[in-house]
Amino acid sequence: MSLLLTEGLGRRFGGLEAVRDVDLALREGEVRALIGPNGAGKTTLVSMLCGRIAASSGRIHFAGREVTRLPAHRRIRMGMAYTFQITSIFAELTVRENVRLAVQRVADDAALELRVAETLACVGLEGRADQRAGDLAYGHQRLVEVAMGLGQAPRLLILDEPTQGLSDGEVAGFVALIRAVARETTVLLIEHNIDVVMALADRITVLNFGRVIAEGAPAEIRADPVVQEAYLGG
Repeated sequence: MSLLLTEGLGRRFGGLEAVRDVDLALREGEVRALIGPNGAGKTTLVSMLCGRIAASSGRIHFAGREVTRLPAHRRIRMGMAYTFQITSIFAELTVRENVRLAVQRVADDAALELRVAETLACVGLEGRADQRAGDLAYGHQRLVEVAMGLGQAPRLLILDEPTQGLSDGEVAGFVALIRAVARETTVLLIEHNIDVVMALADRITVLNFGRVIAEGAPAEIRADPVVQEAYLGG
């Protein structure tokens, strides 16, 4: 059974069809990558999945329930967490306070601080817990955002361009982190770094002009002539 399922999902902005007839089935426990050129509709698609924008057509099912019209906060309570393409941390708060805000949604008072500490340790930020989040380097700010998602104990973690702006060393650390996270959490990864995609994904879905043009294992996607022409290059 699919943890996340879409049927004919679409979104219009006036006369523009940003996403068209997307059927997506994400199995529990997999790492799925969503790739495609700029403007392919990736962020619009995941914004519909998490409830930030409404679908114009089609249906979304999560954990066996239709959620197409549910607001974002209801989807979060069901176990869906989404980190933004642009960091959305609270810059004036400490790292610990940022993560605590996220964890409060799923943990009672007795378990709260333990959950915060475990989450910070998971992403390697335990030594920066009391630093002001806005003072961190960009790569560490992205890790705070991932920690805020993980702190909600999600069944599905959606990551939108998480390696954008990271150094090579930070990217390597991120790949190791997601491999660890994926032992317990289903991951949907929107990513331009094709090396990261190939290293992490069990399956890859390719969007172009709002439509799915290919889906398969990393080796299949790399060898697909349609994907090479549209995105990977010859």
